[in-house]
Amino acid sequence: MEERIPKQNIEKLKPKLFSVMKTYSKQQLVKDLIAGVIVAIIALPLSIALALASGVNPEQGLYTAIVAGFLVSFLGGSRVQIAGPTAAFATIVAGIVATEGMDGLVLSTVMAGILLVIMGFCKLGALIKYIPGTITAGFTFGIAVTIVIGQIKDFLGLTFKNAPIETMDKLKEIFLSAETINWQALLVGGVSLAILILWPKKLEKIPASLIAVIVGSVLVKLTNLNVNTIGDLYTISSAPPKFALPVVSFARIRALLPNAFTIAVLAAVESLLSCVVSDGMIGSKHRPNMELIAQGAANIGSALFGGIPATGAIARTAANVKNGGKTPIAGIVHSIVVLIILIVLMPYASMIPMPTIAAILFIVAYNMCGWRNIRNLVRTAPKSDIAVLFVTLFLTVVFDLVVAIGAGLVLTALFFMKRMADVTEAHTWVDVDDEENDPDSILLKKIPHNTRVFEINGPMFFAASDKFQYLPDNSGIDVLCIRMRNVPAIDAAGVEALTDIVRRCEKNHVQVVFSHVNEQPMHVMTKAGLTAIVGEENFCDHIDTALARAQKIEDTLRSAAKNA
Repeated sequence: MEERIPKQNIEKLKPKLFSVMKTYSKQQLVKDLIAGVIVAIIALPLSIALALASGVNPEQGLYTAIVAGFLVSFLGGSRVQIAGPTAAFATIVAGIVATEGMDGLVLSTVMAGILLVIMGFCKLGALIKYIPGTITAGFTFGIAVTIVIGQIKDFLGLTFKNAPIETMDKLKEIFLSAETINWQALLVGGVSLAILILWPKKLEKIPASLIAVIVGSVLVKLTNLNVNTIGDLYTISSAPPKFALPVVSFARIRALLPNAFTIAVLAAVESLLSCVVSDGMIGSKHRPNMELIAQGAANIGSALFGGIPATGAIARTAANVKNGGKTPIAGIVHSIVVLIILIVLMPYASMIPMPTIAAILFIVAYNMCGWRNIRNLVRTAPKSDIAVLFVTLFLTVVFDLVVAIGAGLVLTALFFMKRMADVTEAHTWVDVDDEENDPDSILLKKIPHNTRVFEINGPMFFAASDKFQYLPDNSGIDVLCIRMRNVPAIDAAGVEALTDIVRRCEKNHVQVVFSHVNEQPMHVMTKAGLTAIVGEENFCDHIDTALARAQKIEDTLRSAAKNA
C-alpha cells in the first residue's frame, strides 16, 4: 500500500505528452503537423497585436508564443492546450510596463511563474473552481472593454497630447483629441474590421486576421496613405529569443508581489478554463495540477527569454482541435513554426498598419467579452449574483483586476453567508413541521415527560450565530435533546453557541443529549472539548437512541429522588 501512493501522486503530476506518446501513430503525426502550422499562422498576427496592446515590442509577443507555447505543450496537463499571449493580460502588462518598466514586468512574471508551480505542487488546481462564474464573467467583460478603449486611438488615428496609462484617463483623452481624427486611418481600420467580420463566413480555413494584415499592409503601401505602421512606432527585430536575468532585490520583490499574484491568478483561471473547454471538445480529462506547473514553467521561461505573461488561449486551442490536433505535438509544432516565421518574415511586420492591429484587437475583445453569457445571467441569476458581476466589471474598467477580483470575492462571500444564514433555523419540537411521510418525524416519536427537543437545521456558523442564542424555557425539564441531523457543518462561533447552551443547562441541572451529529460538526465539537464536557455517552446516532437516553436519565433522576 505504501508503494502505490507515491505512484498515484506521480501519475497525477505526469505531463500529458508522456502519456499520449505510448499510443502515438504516423496518422496522428500528420494531423498534428497540419494543426500546428495552422495555429501558428493564427497566432502570428494575434501575438503581435497583443504585444502592442501590452505596451511592448511586437517580437516579444512571438517570443511568448514560442517559449511558453513549447513549455506548456511539453509539460502541460492537457492534450491540446495552446499557450501564448492573451487579451486578458494586455491591460495588466501595459500597466506594469508603464509604471515598473520591462525589468519590473520580467521579475513580476517570474514570481508569478514560481507561484503557479507552487500552486501545482500543492494540488490547488481544483480550488480554481471556487472562483464564481459571475466574477470571471465580470472581469472578462471588463478586460474586453479596456482593450477596446485602449485601441480607439490607433483605430481613429488620434493624436494624444498626453500619454495616459489608466483606462478612464485614456477615455478622457479620446474625447479631448476627437478633432485630431485621421480619416485615412479610419478607412484602413474599417476595411480591416470588415474583413475580420465577413471573411470567416466564406473561408474559415484561412485566418481572417492574416488576410486583414495583408490587405491593410498592401493598401497603405500602394496608396501612400498617411497611416502609422508598426515600423513607424517600433523597432522590429527578427532575432530569436535570448536569455536574460532581471535585477533582483528584496525591496523589488516586495513591491512587485501584488503584480505577480495578479498574473498568477489570471493565468491559472484562464488556462484551466481553456482546459475545461478543450476537454469537452475532445472527450478527454486534463490534469489541473500538472497544467499549473506547466503554466508556471512557461511564464518563467517566457520572461527570461524576453516574452510577456502567457496562459492557455481558448481560441487558439479550439482552432487546434478543429484542425485535427489531438496531442501536445501540435502545440510544439506551433511554437517551432512561429520561431521560423520570426526569423524569416519578421521584417515584413513593420508594414502592418496600426488601425489593422486595432481592428484585430476589437474582434479579440468581442470574442472574449461573453456578452451572451452576461445577458443570460442578467435574465436568470439572483440579484446578488448580478450585483457581483457588475461590480467586478465596473472595478476592472475603473481601477484594476486585483481590486475587481478582491471586491467580487468579498461580495460573493457576504451574499453566500447571508443565504446560508437565511436557511439556518433552530426551534423546539412543538414548532417542527416535518413531512407526514418522514419516518423520523418528531411528531411520530414519544417524548419523555421531562424532556424537550431542540432541533437545528442548516450550517452553524458566525453569520447565523444569533439564531442559536435562543433556548427554550428549561424550567421543569430534566433533559434537553439537541437534534442536529440537518447540520452539515459548524464553525467556532457555532461551537461557542452550543457550549453556551450546555453551560446554561448545567446551571439549571438539565442534561444535554445530542442526536445525529454529522461527521464535520462532531470532529469540530470534539476538538473544541465540547464532547468531553457533555460526555460521549450523551452523543447518540439517532433520535430514537437519544430519546431512549433521555428516558434513562429521567428514570435515574426519579429513582435518586425517591431514595433521597
